[in-house]
Amino acid sequence: MKRVFTILLLMCGSVLGMQAQLTIDECQAKARENFPLIKRYDLIKKSQEYTLSNAGKGYLPQFALMGKASYQSDVTSLPISLPGIEVPSLPKDQYNAYIDVSQTIWDGGAIRAQKKIANSNAKVEQQQVDVDLYAIQNRVNQLFFGILLLNAQLNQNQILQDELQRNFETISSYIEYGIANRADLDAVKVEQLKTKQNLIQIQSNKKAYMDMLSYMIGEPINDNTSFVKPVADNLIVSNEVNRPELQLFESQNNLFESQKSMIKSSYMPRINLFLQGGIGRPALNMLNPDFDTYYIGGVRLAWNFSALYTQKNDIRKIELNQNNIATLKEIFLYNTTLEITRENQEIKRLKNLMEDDDEIISLRENIRKSAQAKVSNGTMTVTELMREISSEDLARQAKITHEIELLMAIYNLKNTINDY
Repeated sequence: MKRVFTILLLMCGSVLGMQAQLTIDECQAKARENFPLIKRYDLIKKSQEYTLSNAGKGYLPQFALMGKASYQSDVTSLPISLPGIEVPSLPKDQYNAYIDVSQTIWDGGAIRAQKKIANSNAKVEQQQVDVDLYAIQNRVNQLFFGILLLNAQLNQNQILQDELQRNFETISSYIEYGIANRADLDAVKVEQLKTKQNLIQIQSNKKAYMDMLSYMIGEPINDNTSFVKPVADNLIVSNEVNRPELQLFESQNNLFESQKSMIKSSYMPRINLFLQGGIGRPALNMLNPDFDTYYIGGVRLAWNFSALYTQKNDIRKIELNQNNIATLKEIFLYNTTLEITRENQEIKRLKNLMEDDDEIISLRENIRKSAQAKVSNGTMTVTELMREISSEDLARQAKITHEIELLMAIYNLKNTINDY
């Protein structure tokens, strides 16, 4: 039983020791989900539902309560008198109250146009949110690849520290045999201290980058988190621009088309059924001076021709807006194409630089080894050896930087095209 308990403890320890892994694509998705703006999607959807519901209620029967009380200077009367017949006169104070019920039969397409505008407007707002969310992708790229670069620099810093420590121990032994002096050892120590200072700066930068990325994705990130480095050879970038701005331009154009439909419906006839029921003095019988109930039912036609006065100008204004959207889209594609061209050239430049990185490192390593041999023979100073060690370190740093810069350039191109 004790043995089983020990095994379980070891298994739990191995699980806890496992590193959490993060890929660039996971960070992009999590940052998008964690961004406060994502809540606007639900708000826009709810607003759209309310607007469509209100528009649809235009097909329901409409009720109105009307009332009027008046006093007039004269009333209708018969200009004749008949013997033995008393003709009642209408009172000069008159009252009328009724309920009007109407049911739309044909509204000229106004309700349909309202629904179309509501859907188009919601689509525009959703696409605007997409555009705003798109901006965070570049920020995530900067942080993720910045952390990858800093991790590589930390590894290289450790390699340099190990190399300097070996030289420190070698020079210390040379002092015992009189080949080197204390100043030579101090020169190595200076380089070790500089490397330690650089390590502190790299660690501080990495902590700042991880804190910002952690805030963006809404998850804790620490030194145990492993950042998966993409493989440049496996990255394929499409040449088709799929930016959310293009969908926004299209949605805006559709909204203007919906507004045209509303303008056209404004000068169409309206037909509805109606029913009025009420009480008045006089009611429908004008010769009855007493309060009486009544009702009226029928079909009502309304056709407002005044909308034709401004129709052409309203349509022209919308077409101007559509032309403006088309121009903005053209400018956007022009600038995007220039950016794609620049980024493709940057990728090509980095690939060309990387072709010679390994050879430069190999040559610098040979030069450093030769310098160490010369120091041991007393034909080269330790200061010159430190310069060769520094040159080899710079060559390795250049390769690291080129690798990460290439990955970042590829993802910048993916971001410009929105190829995710």
